Amino acid sequence: MKNIIPILFTCLLITSCSEDNDDTATQVNITFNFTHNWDGTSVSNVNFNSIQYTNANGEQLSITKLRYLISKITFQKSNGEKTLLDGYNLVDVTNGTNLSFTPTATIPSGNYSHVYFTFGFDNDANYNGNYPDLNSASWNVPSMLGGGYHFMQLEGKFIDNTTTETGYAYHAIRAVDNSKTPQEFQDTFFEVDLGAVTITNHTTFNIEMNIAEWFKNPNTWDLNVLNNMLMPNFNAQVMMYENGQHVFGLKSVAP
Repeated sequence: MKNIIPILFTCLLITSCSEDNDDTATQVNITFNFTHNWDGTSVSNVNFNSIQYTNANGEQLSITKLRYLISKITFQKSNGEKTLLDGYNLVDVTNGTNLSFTPTATIPSGNYSHVYFTFGFDNDANYNGNYPDLNSASWNVPSMLGGGYHFMQLEGKFIDNTTTETGYAYHAIRAVDNSKTPQEFQDTFFEVDLGAVTITNHTTFNIEMNIAEWFKNPNTWDLNVLNNMLMPNFNAQVMMYENGQHVFGLKSVAP
């Protein structure tokens, strides 16, 4: 009996290694679907241009534009091995385009301990002129603010403290401090971790953005103070980065 247990344990290890072997894995496509809500109430472009939302600071507001970029979708196994899907997607809620994204590359089926995507571009990708489609979409950041590309454009109107309907432009970019020479930058892109998943065939990730979170956690956003000229505002960009950590969630994964 003393010899049976080691033999069985060895067999289990061999079987486990065989099942995890990429040589036996099939290549599958991945789709990311993006939906949007305001603290649980569905939001799409049919809800735009009407003041109907209330942020954590008590201000009533509307949404007139929402676009944001995701990149570097990455699948990571428990041993640290990563599969990076090249490409990016400019989600345009305003025009109802690119709400679904299927990268051209495939991934091996199997168990993954983490699935990530990047909100915006990291520094290796964030350079002007790299992407003609983003250039034509007016997604560039002016060179005086460091160049590169936006991460998000969220715009609308709100009722200010004088009861006047006032516009706001909540634009996320890499934080830049123009008061220093040379300019000082701080990274404000971030990774979203969707957790562990088992991929057996074509899989769809349904990802939701809670727009209300941009205004409340951990920084309660006061639109009367921070409504426009936010791109050159270093501290405002850092606050957006902090609030963004709580914006995205994985609603479901479907084969």
